[in-house]
Amino acid sequence: MPPINRGNPTARGFFDLFIDCFKRFGYDIEPYTYKKERGHIPLDKEMFIRRLGAASHRKKAETVIKNGKIMDVFNQEWLETDIAITDGAIVGLGEYEGGNIIDAEGQMIVPGFIDGHVHIESSMVTPPEFAKAVIPHGVTTVVTDPHEIANVSGVKGLEFMLEQAEMTRLNIYFMLPSCVPAAPFEKSGAILNAADLHPFYSREEVLGLAEVMDYVAVEAGEPDMVQKLIDADKAGKRIDGHLAGLSAGFVNVYRAAGVLTDHEVTTPEEALERVRRGMYVMLREGSAAKNTRHVLPAVNEKNVRRFFFCTDDKHLDELVDEGSINYQVKLAIQEGLDPFLAYQMGSLNAAECFGLKTKGAVAPGYDADLLFISDFENVSITKTMINGVIWSGTEQSQSTGGKAASGLLQSVHLSDLHEDDLQIPIVQENEIRVIDIIPNQLETKLSLAKPKSGAFFQPDLESDLLKIAVVERHRGVKEIGLGVVRGFGLKEGAIATTISHDSHNLIAVGTNDQDILKAIERLGEIGGGLTIAKGGKELQSVALPIAGLLSDKPLKTVNESLKSLHAAITETGFSGAFNPFLTLSFLALPVIPDIKMTTEGLFDVKAFRHIPVQP
Repeated sequence: MPPINRGNPTARGFFDLFIDCFKRFGYDIEPYTYKKERGHIPLDKEMFIRRLGAASHRKKAETVIKNGKIMDVFNQEWLETDIAITDGAIVGLGEYEGGNIIDAEGQMIVPGFIDGHVHIESSMVTPPEFAKAVIPHGVTTVVTDPHEIANVSGVKGLEFMLEQAEMTRLNIYFMLPSCVPAAPFEKSGAILNAADLHPFYSREEVLGLAEVMDYVAVEAGEPDMVQKLIDADKAGKRIDGHLAGLSAGFVNVYRAAGVLTDHEVTTPEEALERVRRGMYVMLREGSAAKNTRHVLPAVNEKNVRRFFFCTDDKHLDELVDEGSINYQVKLAIQEGLDPFLAYQMGSLNAAECFGLKTKGAVAPGYDADLLFISDFENVSITKTMINGVIWSGTEQSQSTGGKAASGLLQSVHLSDLHEDDLQIPIVQENEIRVIDIIPNQLETKLSLAKPKSGAFFQPDLESDLLKIAVVERHRGVKEIGLGVVRGFGLKEGAIATTISHDSHNLIAVGTNDQDILKAIERLGEIGGGLTIAKGGKELQSVALPIAGLLSDKPLKTVNESLKSLHAAITETGFSGAFNPFLTLSFLALPVIPDIKMTTEGLFDVKAFRHIPVQP
């Protein structure tokens, strides 16, 4: 085929047709300038023509993958053909010649996995280090909500995460935090209103408004929340929901507000309720919330395109050892879901939900974000390709987070505390309200228990009644919420963390006031993180100096520290089959039922009010 003559009207017509085709794949062409989209190699006129040349066989493709079985996620079948790649994009399926040949004999080629909702901060490392954890497990794209760091550091925190995301080949898209703080009464480190968020919609890596969790503000049509929703809609962006424990009536309200997704579903009935009303449902498998297996029965061949996977909050050690979306795809297959549907949920469905027009499939016009799989059902990944380049594992060997975070350090400001500040006065004859945790779930239950004798609450190890404290740490205000929790199973000592969703005050649980106080003080000394105290001494800590949420150290170092932490916690008598630190951190989130803790004390989520320890 001869080169196109741009002076010939007929040739111009064909060229314009090619332009129109590429516009359908998400490229903004005016007529020969190209807008850079997050996750794409910047496409200019010359690159565009190179891709057309390779697609039409006029030129060799840069890379050709041969001898592999190609997953067609559209027809749910296997193709035995070549994949031609030029400038990071798939330009053709068929017989192709390439400058670089990759022999995929014995391998299956599937689209890269997409995590539809993740708080990178929950990994406790910066975005470049997070990428090192998930890319080997086949995650090539994530949609992140940086509301953890935003609750501590506001706009500075958002800017930090956006800058850090540019330092990795992982495709990182952003949803803007909608609820900072999560509820109006919360003592967070920052407040983000609609005006603060509005400028960020011009960033092409920003896909929309993140999980709208203040359902009271949505239902009441409060002005700032309404403005946030309208701004997202005017910008043509997506809106994520957070409908934990909400009835069908609230689903109607959220859909009327333009909310498209929910990741807080815990039962098949909830899932179907949301799909019926036009929502997408994310099946979640994090460190604390493990919902995939429970929700999967709702998924079938008719409705599968409205479901995809997310991790939400997953600690680094679990990401490294267990994986991310790959684990959910494997789990879904083990539970009996058709493997093609499982892989589709792990890729295409999320891409379509968020309008990522060049993600989620192995087809011309799509980015060359591909996985080489040796065992289909066990999701055994041998290679991960991002934008046409195989991930070697040696990229980004140096951690850059600490250098860039100077304005986010020293975020833990505690007032002068004493053991007397941790006392809970009680009336002996009266029962006390108790937070009952549910292992591997974010929800809690409210129960009643008889306290030991005395004028103040004393932890009862036989009944597993421990003291919980939430301490304001952003402004050094002496405000401490105190309560009683059951389910941790500690026999000695205390644990504490500055990861305390979503306001990220300091939260601690323990068997005695001495160790609780020691744990609190230690976190103040190290600038935030996670710690274990016993006998008035520190057993083990993980320092998170960036906003009290992130380490400034490389992935390997942080992972080793976490393993040491989990090994040390056995010295407190903990033997539960759940993550105690992440479980503890969610006990402060007052938008997930039934009962939670804030700096003001016990909070009844359904009644949306604080309540005393004793009725």
